[in-house]
Amino acid sequence: MQILFERAGLADVAEKIRSFQRVSPEQIARLFRCSDLNAVGLLADIVRRRLNGDNATFVRNRYINYSNICLLSCQFCAFARKKNEAGAFEHTVEEIADLARQASEEGATELHIVGGLHPTLKQDFYLSMLDALRQSAPALHLKMFTAIEIRHLADRVFKMPIAQTLALLREHGLGSLTGGGAEIFDPSVRDTLCRGKESADEWLEVHRLWHGMGGRSTCTMLYGHVETPEQRADHLDRLRRLQDETGGFTGFIPLPYQPEDNALTGIPRCSGFEDLRVIATSRLALDNIPHLTGYWVGLGPALAQVSLNYGADDLHGTIMDERIFHMAGAKSPAAMTEPQLRKLIAEAGRSPVQRDSHYCPITPAPENKIS
Repeated sequence: MQILFERAGLADVAEKIRSFQRVSPEQIARLFRCSDLNAVGLLADIVRRRLNGDNATFVRNRYINYSNICLLSCQFCAFARKKNEAGAFEHTVEEIADLARQASEEGATELHIVGGLHPTLKQDFYLSMLDALRQSAPALHLKMFTAIEIRHLADRVFKMPIAQTLALLREHGLGSLTGGGAEIFDPSVRDTLCRGKESADEWLEVHRLWHGMGGRSTCTMLYGHVETPEQRADHLDRLRRLQDETGGFTGFIPLPYQPEDNALTGIPRCSGFEDLRVIATSRLALDNIPHLTGYWVGLGPALAQVSLNYGADDLHGTIMDERIFHMAGAKSPAAMTEPQLRKLIAEAGRSPVQRDSHYCPITPAPENKIS
């Protein structure tokens, strides 16, 4: 095994992993360039087993997008529309509550709700939406809003400091924040991908404030476009430094860039090799974030299954109605059933475990596995 790591140029990284030491940003960038995927994956699998054993989790959740009308024009985004533009939509509070009720009746435990930066929705809409969700589906955990949505609500809608906005939303039922909108933290990449969006420090500050209130959130990285290995390494290093400070991230979700129907041109979808290398390297870099998701929406179910051998310990959820990735060209299903997720996990030699929104088991791991 040592010969494998030496041949891959990773002997120093392997030594750090064996001795429970943190890999440096330079080593992370080197892992992102390493052409020996099996060597990187083997190290990631060591860390995955150390943190989570042979369990792999999923959540029974439903995605709801309350609107795709957005003030921003992110160059990579195929989801957002301007008001009155073809394809724009905006759900009423009653429609959203009905979707939540249906999800609860079908066994979901979590709602994942995000939208665009809507130019005209008022404070009453957002608070009424939260209140209606609590009334129509009181057992569901409300995982809602990206950091940029929170800043939009604080600055333009509620017109109050971010901490007060978060506190008010929590009073009305907000359970946790989503990790979306992080993209790549490097400012030059953000200028290409999402000019006018919040900065890296602004994204991190929202999560820092939420964590300081005792809240929990996930975090993400959008990869496979114009970023360099060094810029990916910097992104992961910033996430783990905030996690050192707050301990509030429950999981990390790497998101592969989808190339269709956006303003970026000539950038193809990255390879499956690259997807697995990103997942494995992220597992090695984020030593203080306990869980890592193989996001089947972006990867496809088959590659997400393989990711369980490259550092991932979670396959996200049932989702029921995914739009953002599919509007950008994702060819995966828009939903998965619990039996389908359990089968994917068991076929990979892992024990399927249903989890809650904080990655805590809801059902015990079964003894039988498919070998």
